[in-house]
Order: sequence, then structure tokens, then C-alpha cells
Amino acid sequence: MTYEKIRLEAADGVAVVTLADPSTLNAASLDMARELAHAFGSIAAGRVSARAVILTGEGRGFCSGANLSGGGAAGREADVDGKPDAGSALESTYNPLVTLLRDFPLPIVTAINGPAAGVGCSIALLGDIVVAAQSAYFLQAFRRIGLVPDGGSTYLLPRLVGKARAMEMMLLGDKIPAAKALDWGLINRCVPDAELMPTAAAIAQELADGPAALSAIRKLVWDSLDADWVGQLHAERHAQKAAGKTDDFLEGVGAFLQKRPAAFRGT
Repeated sequence: MTYEKIRLEAADGVAVVTLADPSTLNAASLDMARELAHAFGSIAAGRVSARAVILTGEGRGFCSGANLSGGGAAGREADVDGKPDAGSALESTYNPLVTLLRDFPLPIVTAINGPAAGVGCSIALLGDIVVAAQSAYFLQAFRRIGLVPDGGSTYLLPRLVGKARAMEMMLLGDKIPAAKALDWGLINRCVPDAELMPTAAAIAQELADGPAALSAIRKLVWDSLDADWVGQLHAERHAQKAAGKTDDFLEGVGAFLQKRPAAFRGT
């Protein structure tokens, strides 16, 4: 597939996916969402060699939200009552995309280089490690156009920052600067703008050089958001069984006993 709204590069075990429509601050059009799904699907299927992924944006913004310009860009198909169904694009395109990111088999680092608004905020927060430039901000912009948060926002935000702060973000629609997002526990790092990509790259490389168990760790944590105590212990038991059969486990134990750095291969 030829990409027009994103770029995909890979080197040294790290794939970098860049939202590449800077004239719109990388607005998440249907075309961009489909290209993202294809790129992440290709990585997950092993057609792109990678053990970790960075997702970032080109230019001054990470993602300004759904593209509201153009007839079908925001999912404005007419409903049976003749009025637009603003949720149709969620069902057909955006919900499958954010579910793909949630269930992705490799660690994802999101590098937030500017505004992350609307569904762009949701996508940003789907990173397992979220790194933001000091100039970045997070915005639940839906109330400004009379819509409700989507892209999994109403699921993620209360779990990330609690009900009070989630309500504040969604009901008031205020910008949350990167420094405040870090203080709230919404993100993992807030760094000077010039250090954004070097920081994200260093973290992604550390993940790419890690054991195969990292995939199981991210799955356990994501699944824990919906699990009970007994169910989670059961999941840990089965994941540990699988991890214990990997070459990386043998390498990790050997390196520990020999007092040397482990050389994991992701197998």
C-alpha cells in the first residue's frame, strides 16, 4: 500500500510511524486512519521487522482530531431520519483502529510533538509509554462542536487520571499542557521540544532490545483494566508459563548468573 497521509520507516528493531499531513496539524481523516490501520497491521503481521514502535506527528502538531472538512471525512452519512450519523465512521474505521492499537503485540511509544486533540488525544494516550514535548497539549475538544468524546476516551481517561479530572477534561474542554499532564499521571515524560524524538527513540530502542515477555506484559496491563483479581492472577500464571519457555528467559537467567548484560533476541 502506498501511504499518502503517513510515513513508515524501520531500523534496528524500531518502526517509526509518522502522521504526515502537517497542513491540517495531522487531522485524522478516514484516509489517515485506514493507512494507520494498514501500517500497524503490517508490523503486527511481521511484514515490517520491528520489536517496538514510535508513533509521532510531522510539523507543529501530533493530531488535531478528526478532519471536519470534506463530505465524508467525519462520517456524515445520513441516518434513517435524514440527519447525519456522526458515529458511523467510528464503527467502520476509528473504533477498529484504536482497538488494533490497544491489542497490538509490540510496545508502542507515542511521541507527542504538539496538539493532541479529539481522537488525536485518544490515539496519543494509547501509547504504552507517552512522551510529550513541553509545547504539546492534550485536548478533549468534542464539547466545542457539540459531540461526545470518542476513540476510547471515556474508557481511558477515568482509568488514567480518575473521574474528577476526566470529567474536567471532557466537560470543560480545557487544554492540558504537557507539564500538567505529567503531574496528573496522564503521560510518562515531558521533555524539551528538541529532546522529544531522541528521548522517544532511546526508550523505543530499549524496548526493542528487550525480551519477548514485553509483549505479554503490555497485554496483561491492558487486560487488567477489565479484569478481576482472580482472573488477573490466572492470566499472569499462563503468561508466565509462556515466558518461561522462551529463549529470552534462558538468556536472562544466564546473564544474571554470569553478571553480564542480557542479549535478548525477542524469541
